[in-house]
Amino acid sequence: MLEAFKPFDLLHNGVRLHGRVAGQGAALLLLHGHPQTHCMWHKVAPALAQRHRVVLMDLRGYGDSDRPLPDAMHETHSKREMAADARAVMAELGCSRFQVLAHDRGARVAHRLAMDFPEAVERLMLLDIAPTLAMYGNTSQAFATAYWHWFFLIQPPPLPEALIEADPARYVRNVMGKRHAGLDAFAPEALAEYERCAAIAGTAQAICEDYRASATIDLEHDRADIAAGRRLTQPLRVLWGQHGAVGQCFDVPSLWRERADDVTGQALACGHYIAEEAPDALLAHALEFFRP
Repeated sequence: MLEAFKPFDLLHNGVRLHGRVAGQGAALLLLHGHPQTHCMWHKVAPALAQRHRVVLMDLRGYGDSDRPLPDAMHETHSKREMAADARAVMAELGCSRFQVLAHDRGARVAHRLAMDFPEAVERLMLLDIAPTLAMYGNTSQAFATAYWHWFFLIQPPPLPEALIEADPARYVRNVMGKRHAGLDAFAPEALAEYERCAAIAGTAQAICEDYRASATIDLEHDRADIAAGRRLTQPLRVLWGQHGAVGQCFDVPSLWRERADDVTGQALACGHYIAEEAPDALLAHALEFFRP
């Protein structure tokens, strides 16, 4: 998959970060969600690379990037650390200013990236998320049922890790296949890649730490932003799935307007996995929103 994209492996603070790059033009960073890899962009990245220098990267703990050991405060897997990874990768590739398209967990990293490095991020498009603090603070029974993994993964070790490691492919298929479009939304090659990477040693621990960080230190960082009056100043486009739990349980644009100055967006006729369920609709938005 993504054969036209050149692979890279770069180090940031001792963590090896894997990705691919292709195309010419204004730099555009794509960040994936859980439990996926950079391959989730295979339906849209080639078209974007016709007018952008497109950088795909695996977040730490996912894909073929390293799985660093956890720490007691979950800082190693905080969105702040992941955002610093992304900034370092783009700097190493010669991109001091860039735009960001991000989904799910990657979109939470992109939120932190734009907050912590406003001089680097020109504009961003976030797929099927509301702000993390708002989602935890306004959780309903319907959301907790649909997003059960949010609350499973944050449980203390080693139980979540042990259950995932017992059958990583089953975990991937359950999390992804029980949503609106089922497993039919995913190309067999992409699904096989998600399953391969889920089975890499250390993945279960890393993804649990990702979610534990989101429920602890990431919320502290978000509260500090709010207390200091810090907001996203870049143009922000938010898209969400009409049939997904995020759009059904939260007022997505209103929640983002509480955190950002310039917000546009709409629901798309799909579920959570927009890039794979509705690639044409996503491309139309991306080509209109991002500057070439």
